[in-house]
Amino acid sequence: MKIEIFAARRRRLMDSIGDGVAIVPNAPVQRRNSDVSYPFRSDSDFYYLTGFKEPESVAVLAPGLDSGEFTLFCRERNPEHELWEGSRAGLEGAVKLYGADRALPFASIREELPKLLRDRASIHYCMGRYPEFDTHVMDWMNKVRGAGRSGKKVPGEIVDISRNLHELRLTKTPEEHQTIAKVAAITSDAHVRAMQFCKAGMFEYELQAEIEYWFQKNGCTYAYPSIVASGSNACVLHYTENNKKLQSGDLLLIDAGAELDCYAADITRTFPVNGKFTPEQKSVYEVVLEAQKAAIKLAVKGSRFEDVGQSAVKVISQGLKELGILQGSLEEILETESYKEFYMHKIGHWLGLDVHDVGNYGDGEQSRMLEEGFYMTVEPGIYISPSDEVDARWHGIGIRIEDDVLVTANGNRVTTKAVPKEIAEIEELMSG
Repeated sequence: MKIEIFAARRRRLMDSIGDGVAIVPNAPVQRRNSDVSYPFRSDSDFYYLTGFKEPESVAVLAPGLDSGEFTLFCRERNPEHELWEGSRAGLEGAVKLYGADRALPFASIREELPKLLRDRASIHYCMGRYPEFDTHVMDWMNKVRGAGRSGKKVPGEIVDISRNLHELRLTKTPEEHQTIAKVAAITSDAHVRAMQFCKAGMFEYELQAEIEYWFQKNGCTYAYPSIVASGSNACVLHYTENNKKLQSGDLLLIDAGAELDCYAADITRTFPVNGKFTPEQKSVYEVVLEAQKAAIKLAVKGSRFEDVGQSAVKVISQGLKELGILQGSLEEILETESYKEFYMHKIGHWLGLDVHDVGNYGDGEQSRMLEEGFYMTVEPGIYISPSDEVDARWHGIGIRIEDDVLVTANGNRVTTKAVPKEIAEIEELMSG
């Protein structure tokens, strides 16, 4: 994205904090083992405001500051380190390439950052995300408050920056739509490949490899650990062992999404290993698909998030009743929430820079109303584990169908519809 886009985001945030100052650190490098680190990924809030992807960096936004409203602390150029670790933007690059008004060495942050807190009413910062950095913020605030005894204006409080920043992130811009649509298309192709490659005798991890190969081939990484769950493994919602051999007659649930420029896609499809649904699998699958269609139809501007979810709950409850898996009237099932034995999660979540993206779902009393520019997943499911006290013919059936949905001015757009989900379409694709 162009630097002007990030500048506009910073402007909107600064307009919301008045005479405060915002401190947004990047994520720390995480150690994997010994002297090996995990691949670095920028903090989503930090990236949203800067587009900067290097560790050891902190953004400070001070509205109206004469010396520059956007200060970026980052690593200096260092030929010896760059020989081992790759090139750095450096201080000059931070200004030229990322739009910083000024860039200061990361090594100078303890000395220089307190100066940016002077004459500010508040500090806007996310306490608790990075505990080690929290201690520095408190030290800087106490240091500046010491100067307040001489009559100078100093910050009187630390305000959770998430309150304003995450509201900005929740509504996606046209540029974000394009990025998410692109990563959704790559993810869709990967899921289609998995259906085409799937056959009995393979291991779950082999299909994981095919999916993630396609992600990397197209310049992506994965947005979250891929779930490739066959048979009763599909009844484990966050199953990631991916080491079981695929058996003919089992269903296979794949929940996998690519990440591109820090933006995520999130798709789930469930299909038979041998390409042909059994009557029981088909019956449950049709209930989940009907529930998803009902929820997608309601996922439009003006609907409430909870109402979208309840539309799926009603379909699933009625379907499980008709299959004899749940007993009682529909009203009783809904009132007692007995459906939660088989459908225990919400209809979906916001999607964006995080696969479970930021933004409130309501105020505790009333569910949030959907607005144009919201991106969400719609992912109902039914999970009947072998331990459930129902007829054995249903045991081990775990089904989830998930798509990514953009709320538009006049309805919605499903950006992952290229992956087949109708039974006939799945069976036709897998028979080829």
